[in-house]
Amino acid sequence: MNYRAIRYFLGQILKIEAAFLIPPLLISVFLGEGSSVQGFAITIGITAAVAFLLPIRTKRDRRIFAREGFVIVALGWILLSFFGALPFYISREIPSLLDAWFETVSGFTTTGATILSDVEALSSGLLYWRSFTHWLGGMGVLVFLLAILPLASGGSSLHILRAESPGPDTGKLTPKLRQSVGILYLIYVVLTVLETVLLLIGGMPIFDAITTAFGTAGTGGFAIKNSSMAAYNYFCQGVVSVFMLLFGVNFSIYYLVLVGQFKRLFKNEELRAYLIIIFGATLLIAINNFTAFPSFYDALHHSFFQVSSIMTTTGFSTVDFNLWPEFSRMLLLILMVIGACAGSTGGGFKVARLLVMIKSLRNGMKKLIHPRAVKVMTLDGKRLDSSNILSVQWFSTAYFITIGISLLLVSLDNHSMDTSISGVFACVNNIGPGLDVIGPIGNYSVFSPLSKLVLSVDMLLGRLELFPLLLLFSPSVWRKHAK
Repeated sequence: MNYRAIRYFLGQILKIEAAFLIPPLLISVFLGEGSSVQGFAITIGITAAVAFLLPIRTKRDRRIFAREGFVIVALGWILLSFFGALPFYISREIPSLLDAWFETVSGFTTTGATILSDVEALSSGLLYWRSFTHWLGGMGVLVFLLAILPLASGGSSLHILRAESPGPDTGKLTPKLRQSVGILYLIYVVLTVLETVLLLIGGMPIFDAITTAFGTAGTGGFAIKNSSMAAYNYFCQGVVSVFMLLFGVNFSIYYLVLVGQFKRLFKNEELRAYLIIIFGATLLIAINNFTAFPSFYDALHHSFFQVSSIMTTTGFSTVDFNLWPEFSRMLLLILMVIGACAGSTGGGFKVARLLVMIKSLRNGMKKLIHPRAVKVMTLDGKRLDSSNILSVQWFSTAYFITIGISLLLVSLDNHSMDTSISGVFACVNNIGPGLDVIGPIGNYSVFSPLSKLVLSVDMLLGRLELFPLLLLFSPSVWRKHAK
């Protein structure tokens, strides 16, 4: 284990966080928000001090391997969340450190679950920081570091990218990793700016447009209004609907568009399945709900918004879908689990994994009938080898064990089954709102400190795809000379 390299990378992460705390500080200074100015100023000082102390005497060897990559990512996200929570706590706008931690973890993991009953009571500086954590967490802070700094030599950086980036398969778009990451972040920035401009055209105030774009890009869902997106007109809601869908697409798809490889685009099975599920679920829910709206158009509009929001694990809302018929609510719960595409900013189980499981099931059934038959599994025309299939099986096992343990612990609060199950699903899959008391107009303040801690860990596990955080508890990871 290269502890020096780990400390170096953690120091770089905190430097980035300290730098990104400056804009909300300036907003608070400009608007004369005294308590949040103090909160941001003290946090910047503490974060910067720790950031510069951590990498002392670490310049010799920055080489890292797979286990260092997992440890850096897991510890990095824990530190990001802790220091990111300090402005809320120091300003006393969230007086409980556990609640501030929960809110910040929810922000960085792009979950959007909140303990706040009155979001609009927060100062503008904290509202900006709260939404910006979504944007930074969406693509990943370490991915951002790899895009701007030559942090590690050789193939070392790829271990970090694979540990942090969501999805069952992380690769390079171009031969040079840093160039690949730069392209991904450029696409991310361009889409964020484009959405902001369209929201401004739709009449949304500039502060609202920027924070909404942050939440959409990161598929996070922190709104700055108590009524979420219901406070805005149909045009702005439509823009957010479409961009939530776009940010739930694998970003390599946009690269294929940029380089003109349209044949590969149309052959992408995950994209096809993703779009079929979204539009199919939208139509089913609209039909199931059309009597509750003035017209079928209104039913389609709100159904598409909520399906796009839930499947991409964003969590914005235009209506209280908690009041929808049981069929619609059950369909939304299923979409929570499925999630977005691999390589997107969305969470969930991922469409790619679902496709692999379905193909494995189909092969298994054929094997029962024809035991000697040899069937090659493919995805997007490429052969799936045993390692791809095993990785999905490992993830599935860890995923359902995590959900089972979390459900048992959260059930100690004695809330309804809808609340407990949807709360765990919403946090593990980084969605935000659940059903019953944690629906679109509710919040997570109803949970006990133990449940908030469990759900916070669930959010981190979900965003990091389980293994980086789980591996922290493996003794072999920490052995200095382990192979």
